[in-house]
Amino acid sequence: MRGENGFNNAYQIEHDRSRYPHCIVWTPIPCLTWFLPFIGHMGIATISGIIRDFGGPYYVAEDNMSFGIPTKYWQLDLFKVKGGREVWDKAVYEASEEYKKRMHNLCCDNCHSHVAMALNLMHYGSSTSWNMVKLCFMMLIYGKFTGFCGFLKTWLPFLIMVGVVLTIILVLHV
Repeated sequence: MRGENGFNNAYQIEHDRSRYPHCIVWTPIPCLTWFLPFIGHMGIATISGIIRDFGGPYYVAEDNMSFGIPTKYWQLDLFKVKGGREVWDKAVYEASEEYKKRMHNLCCDNCHSHVAMALNLMHYGSSTSWNMVKLCFMMLIYGKFTGFCGFLKTWLPFLIMVGVVLTIILVLHV
């Protein structure tokens, strides 16, 4: 049996166990994502699906994302990593070790930067120009929701906020 990317079952996504082999994962950040639903918290998983995420100053979580379970994921192609599995896991490890030494900065050096460093270290897609802005847009385009609940967790607060604002506008102008 093959997973989503054509690899054998060892690399299959398991939503119930939060296992996302060679994926970039994403989850909403309360309040921030409510206003800007394309901005959230990002992590990167090892080949076995264990998620690593830069969750705060000098802290990289393992297998327990800082803002909850993923609501979106983007499984990357291991054939775009020269050296395959070993290079992937080594890059995730090295980026994580580096980010354990860094101060978190919401705008400049954050969870997206951690993922970008891992992709740059592995030369994913023969590129070393991964950055937080590129990853934000790529996740928006290529990211898949983990299910209907993931979709709701991401978009419902934003839609409620829009509804409240529209209601206030309509009430004040009537």
